Amino acid sequence: MTRFVLAAALLACPALAHAHALLRNATPPVGGTVHGAPATVEITFSEAVEPQFSSIVVTDAGGKQVDRKDPHVPGNDAHHLAVGLNPVGAGAYRVEWHATSVDTHKTEGSFSFTVAP
Repeated sequence: MTRFVLAAALLACPALAHAHALLRNATPPVGGTVHGAPATVEITFSEAVEPQFSSIVVTDAGGKQVDRKDPHVPGNDAHHLAVGLNPVGAGAYRVEWHATSVDTHKTEGSFSFTVAP
């Protein structure tokens, strides 16, 4: 009987068992090409993140960090995390992110985007 109750409880709360802040989309888009240098990189997550324990780092093709080291929640929606960019030119850029969701689960990932001349 105890096993049945435990199994029923886990099935009733699947979001609690698998809650992680996963990347939903990004601006500039993952793997995309943009015309003109973006002022920010913004990531939308599947759940709210804790900005003081989350980060976005943007580097150029040579590995030089080009973001302003100012990860923040734009507006009041903690599903979004953004970082300002220093002026960048045409080329390939890599974004590495680390997110701690409000329930303390940690996730990380990376993607690239290109700025067209």
